[in-house]
Amino acid sequence: MMGDKNLRGWVVMINKELLQISNLVTSFRINGEYYAAVDGVSLSVRENEVFAIVGESGCGKSALALSIMNLHNKINTKIEGNIYFKNKDLLTLRLSELNSIRGRDIGMIFQDPLTALNPLMKIGAQIEESLSFHMSLSREEKQDRAMELLEGVGIPSPALTYEQFPHELSGGMRQRAMIAIALACKPSLVIADEPTTALDVTIQAQILELLKKLQKEMKSGIILITHDLGVVAEMADKVAVMYAGQIVETADVYEIFANPLHPYTRSLLASVPGVSPADSGKERLHVIRGMVPSLLKLNRKGCRFSPRIPWIPLSFHEEEPRYHEVKPGHFVLCSCYKNFKFK
Repeated sequence: MMGDKNLRGWVVMINKELLQISNLVTSFRINGEYYAAVDGVSLSVRENEVFAIVGESGCGKSALALSIMNLHNKINTKIEGNIYFKNKDLLTLRLSELNSIRGRDIGMIFQDPLTALNPLMKIGAQIEESLSFHMSLSREEKQDRAMELLEGVGIPSPALTYEQFPHELSGGMRQRAMIAIALACKPSLVIADEPTTALDVTIQAQILELLKKLQKEMKSGIILITHDLGVVAEMADKVAVMYAGQIVETADVYEIFANPLHPYTRSLLASVPGVSPADSGKERLHVIRGMVPSLLKLNRKGCRFSPRIPWIPLSFHEEEPRYHEVKPGHFVLCSCYKNFKFK
């Protein structure tokens, strides 16, 4: 019988491409000048695939998610490149066309449900608002659908929660309500931005299990944004590692964990108990020096991770880093991966 690893890869391979991002640049205006927080990102997501984007805070993950949804403040943000969803470039659509896609075809689970949910509306009304905008349903049908969703996301008392305001719910219940709203119209693509960050470990496990269950039922593609490598290992089919606005490595989840190559990917893995690369030669966890640079201080020439691995000579980095396909589907940015050793 075909192993689970090979089976998952085969299933993903035959699924249609939902989203294709090409050379995306998202820049924020600071003191009259634009600085790129997402810089030249290209990736694609297929039906029934969980595509994880992983990296430290400040690497541009949430900026990328909001760019896909086109939710940035247009006065202080400039977005360039292409974002094709089902062969439509989301960046060229009129607002009315975009609104018909957001919520119906693309759902988003925001990082903090307490700020994303409307504090003045009951949970049931917030679910029905999305249904009213995108679907022609009677009042009774909308209410039935809202109750069905609340029950489907594991809320124990759907009728009670339907009548409650966000502040009356626990963090886990608010997150479940947010998932119910995001999935109300059965979208073909779901963006989950740090969906378990503020939750305790037990609730995290429940939310992840819920997402896997719902994805299996709906066959949706999921973009999972996280800094938690445990969540990546549990959920993802494919992984993109993001640093300082760039994708530095991408491969399927098994390849990323078994054969990490970019110094940043290997440093992330080496800093997590139980998944350190074998060649680190140390029992102690690796500590990544420094921090992700701010947009104002980011050196945009050469390898952006080089200041945090000063023991690797600059001559081992490319002046203009390019992607190297080391195996089919496994891409690494900059040739420094060939010479990296832990220190």
